[in-house]
Amino acid sequence: MKNKTFLNLKLLITLVTITFVSCNQVKDKAKEQKIYDGTWESLQKMPVPTWFNDGKIGIFIHWGPYSVIGYKKGGLGYAEHVPKLIYRDTAHYYPYVKKRWGANPPEFGYKDMIPEFKAENWNPDEWAKLFKEVGAHYVVFTAEHHDGWANWDSDLTPWNAVDKGPKRDLVGDLGKAVRKQDLKYAPSYHRERHSSFFAKDLYVVNATPLPDIAEEIKRVHEAASLYGPFGFSKEYVDDYVARWKEIQDKYHPDMLWIDDIPIYRKDGNNVREGKAKPIIQYFDDQVRGMITDFMNQGAKNGQAVYVNNKGKSRNWPDGVGSIEKDNLKLKVTGPKWQSCTTFGTSYSYLEGDKYKSIEGVIHEMVEVISRNGNFLINIGPKADGTLVPEQVERLRAMGEWLKINGAAIYNSRYWKVNQQENEHLSFTANGKKLYAIKCAKPTLPFVIEATAGWDSKYIESVSLLGTDAKIDWEMTTEGLRIVPPKKLGNSQYAWSFEITTKEEQHHPNFIQTNTDKAFEGTKKVDLDGHHIEQ
Repeated sequence: MKNKTFLNLKLLITLVTITFVSCNQVKDKAKEQKIYDGTWESLQKMPVPTWFNDGKIGIFIHWGPYSVIGYKKGGLGYAEHVPKLIYRDTAHYYPYVKKRWGANPPEFGYKDMIPEFKAENWNPDEWAKLFKEVGAHYVVFTAEHHDGWANWDSDLTPWNAVDKGPKRDLVGDLGKAVRKQDLKYAPSYHRERHSSFFAKDLYVVNATPLPDIAEEIKRVHEAASLYGPFGFSKEYVDDYVARWKEIQDKYHPDMLWIDDIPIYRKDGNNVREGKAKPIIQYFDDQVRGMITDFMNQGAKNGQAVYVNNKGKSRNWPDGVGSIEKDNLKLKVTGPKWQSCTTFGTSYSYLEGDKYKSIEGVIHEMVEVISRNGNFLINIGPKADGTLVPEQVERLRAMGEWLKINGAAIYNSRYWKVNQQENEHLSFTANGKKLYAIKCAKPTLPFVIEATAGWDSKYIESVSLLGTDAKIDWEMTTEGLRIVPPKKLGNSQYAWSFEITTKEEQHHPNFIQTNTDKAFEGTKKVDLDGHHIEQ
């Protein structure tokens, strides 16, 4: 009897064990199951992460060997493009390089400036603390720009920040610092434009090096892996994907930030319309796989990751990530978008750059966010790792404004209208609260026209962020009439009136879902950053 009982007990334990193991195997298989199947249609379903939709404010950083130069012909524009301009506008830049360094290409070229990119005064923790203090929720840092230089500890190229220049892992060290501050992190990737950056012809499939670039490579063979490879080939595409995969595996980015890809619509290609040369189709296929792998790895790790979709002519089909363009200002409320915005005219360090006013920066930020955008504000540090005073001044002013008015920005959504021009008003919504942000000093009573038809019982209270002063208000046939207090409190540049109501104020249907129409009326920006009115 005892033996039979023992055998039954043993059988029961075995069955329980098998069941437990089977359940765990099912769970493991479910965990390994890929959410995205590799098609664009699948990727179009990616959700906007809460951290991105709620965080609103990001810091973009353009920092690399180009920061050594800090100069551009005319004193304005994208200084990070000067490495290619040196070899294109030789009449201007060769004398400048020779005067500053004692020789010009091919004796002394961009590769020879890299030892001066030392980051000797860089403190990533100080940067991260500043970003946190000024109200940023995520940081985008150039892992690689168009110049072929890797700011991370790369095993794929000798032209990286650990082996040359700073002799430290810039991407890794900054990532650790910003995550200590509970900020999201995205090393940005711009290598898609490298294949012709130092070539005779820009944005072509088959590119050949500029004469003095070819001569530099002939004299210093290692320079070939900085300036090249030239043109699109399987080798180039596979290396492109491998470099991102290295970043992904080493640093676990929260966002895959890829720059505008001109080859998709140049040199006989129109990829999104189904017209592509074989190697460009291969490139697009591999990039789609790269995005898929990134999204699936994020899902597997429980990490809410996202993608940007750069350019007025987007890289990917609409719905694949957040639409984005340099200094973008939609005139309507569009699909989730982001404006990577400069304080000045350059993204990288440019000595003597012309800067926007603090008031202008605050107003631009409010305008972007009221229209369903995120405000990714750029800084361009000096080569030694110090920040530009004018940029820090504007960052801190933003931070002070956000400390007072953050309730109107963070976690907010768009309202049924985004602006009222005659009173310089922008609007955001958060739950049952409507925020009317006045970008002109509120010295006189004003009416919010889009509230016409509201009953006074619909409104519970009206207040002004930054002051405890009582706000007088009344409902009129024209809309809610607000009488500003004589003392406006501590806010500057823009004033946020908080209107608490009895209903949700976010109106999901008041949005232009057609991205092409959403872009109508915006400024056209060429690939070197020159604004041209459409």
